[in-house]
Amino acid sequence: MKLTVTQENLSRALSTVSRVASTRASLPVLSNVLLKTSNNRLLLAATNLDIAITETIGAKVETEGAVTVPARLMQDFIGSLPAGSLQLEVTDGALHLSADRFDSTIHGMSPEEFPVMPTLESGTSVSFAADELKQALSSVLFAASSDEARPVLTGVYFSSEKSSLCVAATDSYRLAEQKISKDIADTSLLVPAKALTEVLRVIKDSEPVEVSYDDQQARFVVGDIEIVTRLVDGEYPDYRKLLPGSYATSAVLSRKDLSEITKVSSLFAREAAGSITIKIDSTAKSLSVQSIASQVGENVANAPAEVEGDAEITLNSRYILDALGAFGGERIKIGVNGTLDPCVLTDPDDNNYLHVIMPVKS
Repeated sequence: MKLTVTQENLSRALSTVSRVASTRASLPVLSNVLLKTSNNRLLLAATNLDIAITETIGAKVETEGAVTVPARLMQDFIGSLPAGSLQLEVTDGALHLSADRFDSTIHGMSPEEFPVMPTLESGTSVSFAADELKQALSSVLFAASSDEARPVLTGVYFSSEKSSLCVAATDSYRLAEQKISKDIADTSLLVPAKALTEVLRVIKDSEPVEVSYDDQQARFVVGDIEIVTRLVDGEYPDYRKLLPGSYATSAVLSRKDLSEITKVSSLFAREAAGSITIKIDSTAKSLSVQSIASQVGENVANAPAEVEGDAEITLNSRYILDALGAFGGERIKIGVNGTLDPCVLTDPDDNNYLHVIMPVKS
């Protein structure tokens, strides 16, 4: 293999694909990135057997070929070089790189040892505008669980509902759901949150995201980048049963106000693992947040609100702040039925996103 590429393109592609290369894999080749010429372009690929990423970049190819080299070393090395042209040549399994004042050799492994990259020949296909999928993923990914003991909760659930596609994630303590106006019948898809984190990173504002899926895999294509992931096996909990049809108590207030008083109160809540008490008062027409730290002191902060009913509930302040950061409107609505019932946050001016937080049991 012998070719010429630009440092800028190669460095960008390496930063995209190298993220999934595993440094602790049982197969040493999984810590490598595959470089392979294809149709006068250079293909870069990496996989951890659950997620596979490929990207093709322009190149001036003199001789076809392939090699795998350590992903971390390759990324750091190319990223440290000055902008300009790079010459890559493979001889006896080693990759020789030369550019300006640099001449280096990186020992690789045979590309025949590299796993065959997964393909998706058939299935359902749908196209998303970059901004709609980016917003949906940004709004729910942080609510997915990282606990591998419950694999289904480490995924993001895509399901059809009437003329909408619901995108949801939960760690059993909170739940986020974003609706996208997309009519895809009979959709039920559980995609690993780790894979969608990589998808979110590569989404470009100007390019649509092409999604294909079958019963076992999902493929996301953004320009010259392709991400293929195994789906999570299992049945997602019927979270809609958690959602109340009405609320005994509700408060509508400025999202900025609630964020500010929660942030201040969370400073006093560190001793109590972030627990704060929210009080909705119909007489005072306000929502107050209280936190107590026995060794430090206590704090009470309030904000004016449109209130119906009275309630008091204890929640995790970090979950509230995470949720508020995912909303885009100026106002927020909090719905409560009881101290042990889930608290539901919505935008009174937009019903496409909701966030559920389970109360802290005192």
